[in-house]
Amino acid sequence: MQPLPNVSQLIEQGIHAGQHLGAQVYLSRDNQVVSDVAWGELRPGTPGTPGIEMAPDSIQTWMSATKPIAAIAFAQQWELGRLDLDEPVADLIPDFAQSGKETITPRHLLTHTAGFRANRFKSPGEPWDKVIATICATPLEPNWTPGQRAGYHTHTSWFILGELVRIASGKPPSDYYRQHIFEPLGMTDSWIGMPDDYYKKNADRIGQMPRTTSKSPLPSGFDQQRWCTDCRPGGSGYGPARELARFYEMLLNNGELNGIRIIEPQTVALFTDRHRVNMFDHSFKHIIDWGLGFIPNSAKYGKDTVPYGYGPHASDQAFGHSGYQSSVAFADPAHNLAAAIIFNGMPGNAAHHKRINNVLAAIYTDLQLV
Repeated sequence: MQPLPNVSQLIEQGIHAGQHLGAQVYLSRDNQVVSDVAWGELRPGTPGTPGIEMAPDSIQTWMSATKPIAAIAFAQQWELGRLDLDEPVADLIPDFAQSGKETITPRHLLTHTAGFRANRFKSPGEPWDKVIATICATPLEPNWTPGQRAGYHTHTSWFILGELVRIASGKPPSDYYRQHIFEPLGMTDSWIGMPDDYYKKNADRIGQMPRTTSKSPLPSGFDQQRWCTDCRPGGSGYGPARELARFYEMLLNNGELNGIRIIEPQTVALFTDRHRVNMFDHSFKHIIDWGLGFIPNSAKYGKDTVPYGYGPHASDQAFGHSGYQSSVAFADPAHNLAAAIIFNGMPGNAAHHKRINNVLAAIYTDLQLV
């Protein structure tokens, strides 16, 4: 594996500054592992008791870096002709037509142009059916025409995408993601809604992901059973960085990895292409392009300011998704690079933006790609 001196220095500096307990970085080029490294701690110790060391196979929360998994699950059912990008969601979920949402389509959901961002449900804690019912009753935002305005939906639209996959496949979303994406790709420690027994056996392998905005890290709760076992298609993915990157290795290889086909090449191209272009995002307060569940590199709108970006050196072809104040996973086809970086600590939006951009810049420098 290739040394990453600049990346290592930045991550160690962040540990000493209290921004994160530790981190995982996985990189591959041309399907060959370049880096599979961990630093620092997975879980902090107590006085007199050492913490648990971060390892490459430690399990971390992916936050919103989960979303492309849910998008590809939809894509699989779309390939089978069971779902359509441009037919109203209400054709399959009649209750969704409430309160002005009757024209919303899956394309609107996948491009964050649907206009029902408010999370009015309790999660984790509520059963799937109740969450879906609550979202169906959520009204369209005032003065919002689906497809004509953009605003990032953290969870609502992704539950609806999961419900569409459930209806089309006949399987609970957590089972579907596991059986049709994670297991075929060898992502054995990856879950969106892990089983209770798996959690109990592996709780010590799961990162704490503290809030690090103050001098002492504050537990966020994301390592607790109620969070890990809850299926939230927009944000409850868990697994090692190395496994999240395998998903992007598959996409770089036109939908196939190690002889296992997940989706067709033309579907990879369709879902990672730009479908929402030059639109101001009313959640991020920035112009960002969007694919069907993926974020294409939007650095042209301000490489130093664009949220959920891939650093200053990524090619225009790069696509992927980031997770709240903690992670990013992406593919850069120009360099045949797959990457996943997860920090075990949330230092605030501004601090994380600077941290991740610096590390991403260092990755390209260390790999001699600039």
